[in-house]
Amino acid sequence: MNIFLVAVAIALPATTAQAGGTYVRDADTIVVDGTPVRLNGVDAPELGTQSGQNAKRWMINYLAGKTVDCDLNGERTHDRWVGICYADGEDVGAAVIAAGHALDCARYSGGRYQHLEIPAAKSRLRRARYCR
Repeated sequence: MNIFLVAVAIALPATTAQAGGTYVRDADTIVVDGTPVRLNGVDAPELGTQSGQNAKRWMINYLAGKTVDCDLNGERTHDRWVGICYADGEDVGAAVIAAGHALDCARYSGGRYQHLEIPAAKSRLRRARYCR
């Protein structure tokens, strides 16, 4: 397995929302040091929904002013690398799920985040088909 490390502590050029040097596309995709990263095992709502907009706003606020490091697993999906990212050492995927803005995608996480899902999120958010 190839593992890559991406670190950022400066502002990044991109056409997405900025959060303390890291850009947020949505609640499960961030751009770190110019590298788009799909958060492994995180199922966040799409931007076309109110929940998706709320989740993105939460992610922007959560990452503001933090240093983000990502451990990439070598896989790609669309234009994104897949990995687990840490904001000042805290797992970003775990944080967004625990905050109720996303669900665990057991197909890719192996159930790593399932215990963090909150009941309100499980009843409000629709789990992606590929995560069932």
